[in-house]
Amino acid sequence: MNSLPDIQSLSLAQQVAQMVVVRASGYLFDHQIQYPAWEPPAARLQHWIQDWGVGGVILLGASAGELALRSQQLQEYAQIPLLIAADIEEGVGQRFAGATWFAPPMAIGAIARQDLQKAQNYAKQKGAITAQEALAIGINWILAPVVDVNNNPQNPVINVRAYGETPEIVSQLACQFIRGTQDYPVLTTAKHFPGHGDTAIDSHLDLPILSHSRSRMAQVEFPPFQAAMAAGVDAVMTAHLLIPSLDDHYPATLSQKVLTQVLRQELGFEGLIVTDALIMGAITNRYGATEAPVKAVEAGADILLMPVNPETAIQAVCDAVAAGRISRDRILASVERIWQAKAKISQGTQVSGSRSDQAQPLSFLGHLAQPTAIDTVTNILRDSQQVGGSLPLRSKLLPNSRQGRNLIIVDDILTCDVLGRNAPAVTLPQQFGYQLQWVDCHTPPMLRDHNERPIPTLLQLFIRGNPFRSTASLTAVAADWLQRLLTDQVLEALVIYGSPYTLEQFLPDLPAQTPYVYSYGQMPEAQAIALEVLFDQIECDYSLTEFI
Repeated sequence: MNSLPDIQSLSLAQQVAQMVVVRASGYLFDHQIQYPAWEPPAARLQHWIQDWGVGGVILLGASAGELALRSQQLQEYAQIPLLIAADIEEGVGQRFAGATWFAPPMAIGAIARQDLQKAQNYAKQKGAITAQEALAIGINWILAPVVDVNNNPQNPVINVRAYGETPEIVSQLACQFIRGTQDYPVLTTAKHFPGHGDTAIDSHLDLPILSHSRSRMAQVEFPPFQAAMAAGVDAVMTAHLLIPSLDDHYPATLSQKVLTQVLRQELGFEGLIVTDALIMGAITNRYGATEAPVKAVEAGADILLMPVNPETAIQAVCDAVAAGRISRDRILASVERIWQAKAKISQGTQVSGSRSDQAQPLSFLGHLAQPTAIDTVTNILRDSQQVGGSLPLRSKLLPNSRQGRNLIIVDDILTCDVLGRNAPAVTLPQQFGYQLQWVDCHTPPMLRDHNERPIPTLLQLFIRGNPFRSTASLTAVAADWLQRLLTDQVLEALVIYGSPYTLEQFLPDLPAQTPYVYSYGQMPEAQAIALEVLFDQIECDYSLTEFI
């Protein structure tokens, strides 16, 4: 990895470019790009890194093994070491297949309600495992933890990504996650300031407005950020929110009052301020590709994450400096913070932080999905799982009889990475006579309403808050199916993966004896654990290690 040059030796454009982090596909080849509107082809990405000198890349997609090669490739393009970031709030495996994938943070929050010490230990272990695996494949900037207080059950974008619904729980668990990472040369990020937990609008699509008073923000939303700062978090990510009590004109990402006056001066944060993605609808719909980056820098942001056009953004900020809107000292202050962050991560290497590993190209494999990590995932899933009714399920179906229905309701099977032909939710019920039927957003209404003979049904719901797509329509479909199955008296069991708010909504309608299992996780490990409980694990011949 190249050393950091003297900041003063860089031109203004080079300094500003260091403030820009672009998005790219984790896959190695252009034909694998999944989001062409956001992820540039290889030649353009190389141009941005080599010729424009952008300061970092945020990656999404590919396996962990591919990502190890990809991050090495990107660092080789760069004259100045890159920040390589990823949204890995649920562990490296959430984004990059093969690594460890944890249950959402709220699962640990649920454990905290029963055993705070155990939850704190899990959060710290998760931080350490995430940091080790991130470094192993070349990621040096973890865009976690989420420190939003999710006190709005209708929140479509935070939801189970938060540790909980009180500032106390969120603060304690987020800080333990941060402490778990601190034996490793990686950066952590508290997000989304000043607090995205009490919103009902997805800021990927539009601008949420929070009417809370300043005193309410100080009591509920600010404390987890203050705790994270005290614990040594390296960066704070902004929220695309309009909060009139703090600034009645600009959203937080573009607000000098929020970022400089509150975050820097009043709360005393000295680390990196990074915007949430500037390509999100809450910003682009109102401020466009050139004004948004300039306003963010004016507000106090050090890192411009995912501007609509990196070249245009760099030029716009340079023009603002030339016009006197932004001072050279303001740019230098941000680059100095970036240099401090890059100096910290330069202590590590792509593989594991051990320089002896540099000559061993496959040594990263020994740092991914290790037995301790798998055990931690399993324990969190089991300890946070909720069950009820008459368990285990004693169906009247004969094994392999093909007389029952395994009805799986999911948002979009084409984009669902937790279900496939070998997923436990698909294969385990087959052993007990339940045959698969999908329902998703592509299922024609005529099939949903098809009048057929009653069939004993296992109902499995995959519902959680996700950016860009509300769960309201999916929840309505699931509710319709649940009522029909109850009316026909053919619901044998209910399994919910994802949102606890869905469980809260459906539980009052469920007969007391009907077996149900709820899991915060949706990944194969969660499915296996839930169905082992439902069917009695003695009868199931699955090993969790098959699904890690």
